[in-house]
Parts: sequence; C-alpha cells; structure tokens
Amino acid sequence: MMFAVAMTFIDQTIVSIAAPDIVRELGLSSSGMQWVVNAYLLALAAFFALGGRLADLYGPRRVVVIGTLVFVVASVLCGCVPSGDYAQPWLITFRAVQGLGAALLFPAALAVVVAVFPVERRGRALALFFGISGALTAVGPLLGGWLTSAWTWRAVFWVNVPVAIVALILTALAHIADRPRPGTLDVPGAVLVAAGMGLSVLGFQQAWSWGWSSWATWLCVVGGLAILYVFVRYERGRRHPLIDLRVFRDKAFRVDAAVLFFAMLAFVPVFFFSSVYAQVSLSASPNQAALFLLYFFVGFALASQWGGRILDKKGARPALKAGTILGAVGFALWAGELTNLSMHDQWPYVALAGAGIGFILAPASTDAVNRAIGASYGEVTGITQTVRNYAASVGMAVFGTLLSRAMTENVTDTLRARGVAPAVADEVARGITDSVSGHGDSTPPTGTGQVAEATRDAMSAIQMDFAQANQWVFYGMAVALAVGFLFAVRHPGDRATPRDPAPAPPE
Repeated sequence: MMFAVAMTFIDQTIVSIAAPDIVRELGLSSSGMQWVVNAYLLALAAFFALGGRLADLYGPRRVVVIGTLVFVVASVLCGCVPSGDYAQPWLITFRAVQGLGAALLFPAALAVVVAVFPVERRGRALALFFGISGALTAVGPLLGGWLTSAWTWRAVFWVNVPVAIVALILTALAHIADRPRPGTLDVPGAVLVAAGMGLSVLGFQQAWSWGWSSWATWLCVVGGLAILYVFVRYERGRRHPLIDLRVFRDKAFRVDAAVLFFAMLAFVPVFFFSSVYAQVSLSASPNQAALFLLYFFVGFALASQWGGRILDKKGARPALKAGTILGAVGFALWAGELTNLSMHDQWPYVALAGAGIGFILAPASTDAVNRAIGASYGEVTGITQTVRNYAASVGMAVFGTLLSRAMTENVTDTLRARGVAPAVADEVARGITDSVSGHGDSTPPTGTGQVAEATRDAMSAIQMDFAQANQWVFYGMAVALAVGFLFAVRHPGDRATPRDPAPAPPE
C-alpha cells in the first residue's frame, strides 16, 4: 500500500520543478501552469470523501486497483499532451483525473493498512506508512529535476507507470481480503460535498491571483461553504450517508481533526515557500532547494516513528502536545534565521519543525481512524484526508497573501530608496513579487533606463526583501501550530477502540 500511494505523494511536488520546461515547450500561460498544479489538488479535495465511501461499499482492494489504474492512465495521457491550442486544456483535464485517481486510491490503501493491524499495533504501523509515504513528497523535486534535465519533462508523468505496475503486482501478491460493507452510495451527498469542497478550495487557491478583494474569490469561498452547510443538513437524515456525522460526537475525533487542520496549514505550504525561498534568497538550484527540504524530512521521519510508539503506549494526547510545541518552536526559530541567508545555520530548526509535524500526522490520523463507527475505516479516512487537503489550500492562500503583500512593500521601499518614483516602484515591485512567487515572468530586467538599472542594482537587497517577507509566512506557521496546541490539550487522552455503529435513523 505504501508503494501504491507513493505516486500520489510524489506527484504533489514533482510537477512544480518541471514547470518552466512545460511552459516553454507548450507555450502555456502562467495562469495555465497554475491550473496544471491546482487541478490535481482541487480534485483531491473534492473527491476524497467519495473515495473513502467507495472503499467501504465495494472493498478497499478493489478501489485501490481502480484508483491506481485511473491514476496511471491519466499520468500517461499527461505525458502525451500534444503541442498547440489543445495543450493547456488537455493537461489541466488529465491532471484533474489524476487527482480523482489519487482520491480513490489513498483512503482505500489506508483502510487496508488499518484493517490488517490490531489497535494495539496500529500506531506503529501507520507511523511507518505516513513516515515513508510522507517523506516521498521530498523525493518529487529531486526526481523531477533529474528526469527533466536528463531526459524530458514528460518523464515526470511517465515515471508513474513502473511504480503503478509494481504496486498492482504487490497488491495481487498480498491477497488482500475485500470486506464490502452493506449500504448504498449517497449520490446527492457525493455531488454536494464535491461541489462545496471544490468551489471553496478554488476560492482559496485563486485568492492569491484574484486577490482577497475580488468578488470572484468570495463568491467561491462563501458559495462553497454554503453548499457544505446544505450537505451537512442533508446527511443528517440519511440512512446510508456519504459521511456518518455521528463520528463528530466523539470529542477526541474532533480534537484530532482540529489538530490535523492546523498542522496541515503549515505542512504542505512549507514545501512551496521554503523551496522558493532557497532559490530566490539563497540562490540555490532546484535540486539544492530539494536537498534543503531533506533536513525537514529527517526530523519528520524520525518523529513519525517515535510518535507512533507513543500512540500505542500512551494514546494520542502526549504525541499531539509534543508535536504542536516542537512545531511552533521550530517554525519560529526557523523564521528568525531566514535573514541570515545561510542554509547551514538553518538546518537544525528546519529539522525541528519537521519533527513537530512528524509527531502530529500519524498519531492524529491513526487515533481518528481508530474511532471509526463500526470500523468504517475508509469513510473516516476520507474525512481526515479531506480536512488535511482543505487546510493545505487555506494555508497556501493565506500565507501566499502574506508573502505577496510583505514582498511588495519591501521591494517598493528598496526601489524608492534608489530614486525610483513611488508609483513606478510599486508597479515594478508587484511584477517582481509575481515573478519570484511563480505567477509571472522571471526574466531579469533589461534596458538602460533608471528603473531597469535600479532594479538590477538592487537584486541583492531584493533577496533580503524576500527573506524578510518569508519571515511573516514562517511565523504564521508557528502560530498555526501554537493554536493546534490549544486543541491538543483538550484531547481526553483515552485510548481509542473501534465501536459498533449506533442505530441508524430512518430513511
């Protein structure tokens, strides 16, 4: 199962490294390239709950196989994208199909792992599952950079083919028993949750580009949340709901979900922000930036295993408290070192931040799954993964806005100090901000005018401006983990045991 989900983790980061080559060869717009990345994450968020429910109804092994096939076929088609006018819609469409395959695959794979381990050994097993599969996210940039330079950017999609073949062979050899649960698929519920999650996540994702003052941003966010409210009201009266909301009556489950939410505000966005910081402020290559993230995953992998053992022996509360404290301290210390512009000085704090997330991720996810009503592991996994992806989208939007605003203000002040008129300085600063954040043209300014010369002369100062702007982001991540601690201390501290379902309400 770890081999099966490896593709979904690697794909969250591998495409970003190949983005410049994709844009150059296919002639995509910068916004089009954003959609190539966002379409995958959007489909993940929209269909995770459906994937979890399908694993319950039809058996996790069958859904793992279907999800793997959907994912790998979409990967092949992404790599076969033709040049010309159809390139952009083709790539965006099949990236979304990849996300659908991953949303089917991951909850089912996790349900398999949960089902084959008894509760007293589940923490260690899932710590290994999350530790190794999570660390594979760091492999994406390294693998993407090597494949792109040694062969072609299309290989970042085709690399999933041999992985999928091995995963399918291993799944067959494992002789996994399918145990379908009785019930029916709640199609209206699936449509409502997909629409609500998709629309609100779209608003958060595009807030960076559209701006928080845009009516389109708020239409998506508020409209999506309104649909999710309708979904909750609708699910309460269903005999076989898509998501059994009774699980939220468990205080520990609510705490697990809340801690996961605040941890994921930092966990997924840190890949993007630290990678761009390394390339802009530290002048690192993409491969060097990927190596920078390995410090994070050293701490993450070690703490994941330790956290799993704590969960098995003492329950989730000690691990969640330790993780949120370590994460908050690690991100805060890391933020303070960003302006030193030295990778060597930062690595202890990078590893400490990774350890904090490692202590949280597996124990919170495992404890939540252990509290599944009637051992409905696929369904509860769908809930926790939806929370994680939703938080990641919110984190990217909020921290992206912080970075853009702080960077623009810093660069404006730098250019004005070099004699550039305020209005011109602000316009140039916005262009530079778009460029370094991946939303614009990254070509250095050319020409002999005052603005071009002042901008070129200020590039070293702009590197520091970007580092200072990133401090807002990383302090924000520390605050998110600190809020998570406030929830962690409210965990009842009991050991979870699977329970039989309560009587279902009438249809």
